[in-house]
Amino acid sequence: MKRINHIILFLYRVWVFLVFSVFMIIFLPGIILPAFFGQHAVSVTYFFMKAWSWVFSQLTFIRYKIIGRENIEKGKSYIYVSNHTSFLDLPGIAMTIRGQFRPLAKKELLKIPVFGWITRATCVVVDRTSNESRKKSLDHLKEILTMGINILIFPEGTQNRSKEILQSFKDGAFRIAADTQKSLLPIVVLGAGKLMPPGTIQLLPGTIRIVVGKEIPVADFSDTKVLREQTKAIMHEMIISHT
Repeated sequence: MKRINHIILFLYRVWVFLVFSVFMIIFLPGIILPAFFGQHAVSVTYFFMKAWSWVFSQLTFIRYKIIGRENIEKGKSYIYVSNHTSFLDLPGIAMTIRGQFRPLAKKELLKIPVFGWITRATCVVVDRTSNESRKKSLDHLKEILTMGINILIFPEGTQNRSKEILQSFKDGAFRIAADTQKSLLPIVVLGAGKLMPPGTIQLLPGTIRIVVGKEIPVADFSDTKVLREQTKAIMHEMIISHT
């Protein structure tokens, strides 16, 4: 029986890889080409990204349950901040956020075949070893916000491989919030790390919950460190209350 289970899991993972690859190639022109026509044209990219996320979810039996989407005000741009537990976070977040958004992504993602092209077309890429790159990336994110486009930052900086509910938050998202006076909107992803643990290709079917919190007005905080820690406390409580 154990051997049969291993075979079933192996076949399931092969199936997920095929679904990921085949439909990513099918949707690839619609994801990449709009980036050549300016920032607002990338809204077409996000239509295809959301479509790919939905197809991936349906065909792999990895379901996303979205909670609190009514907290997203239509027509308003936000600085979305989310925990990060797995590569499975992004399809659910893509289906959750209204309209287009720009994630802050590490440059290492550019090395992944095909996915690197998508990262270049849809994300603001940062070299975390370079202070100049970090500054340019944050300035670019601010420009994007002035266009009415959402941005997405994982304030932990990387996938959480620790036993802590949340790792320490970095300052970037909160400095941008202070400089632009754009509201933060917290998101927590629950269950993704169990279905695909960080740093592995192990995969299981199941349900991932995406919980959208209430808007955090930046004007209520005069100190970015207080804003950072308060946001972390809110997201920590969101995770606890929905676990």
